[in-house]
Amino acid sequence: MTDTHNVRPWEADPTATFARRLGKSPQELDKTLAKTGCPDIWELSNGDVAVIGRDLTDIYADRLPDGVNVVDDERLVVVPRATIVAARRDIPHA
Repeated sequence: MTDTHNVRPWEADPTATFARRLGKSPQELDKTLAKTGCPDIWELSNGDVAVIGRDLTDIYADRLPDGVNVVDDERLVVVPRATIVAARRDIPHA
């Protein structure tokens, strides 16, 4: 992981709100044992996307491909393939 000392062209907007789920709920995909829980994908009010999944940043830190970095204020999150596939129909093409 690297430090974030440079100005970045994109920053997450902490004031954005959850607008709509992309795909199906974890319950519909049988990916949770609880009534609520992860994994999930949401479009935010500003068009950005929030992903809820398992934080595997430390596990993948030494195995990142060349050119891939996870800085201190970022996390590498893993979600099941079924979650991404179910969201595909809700993700705009452009």
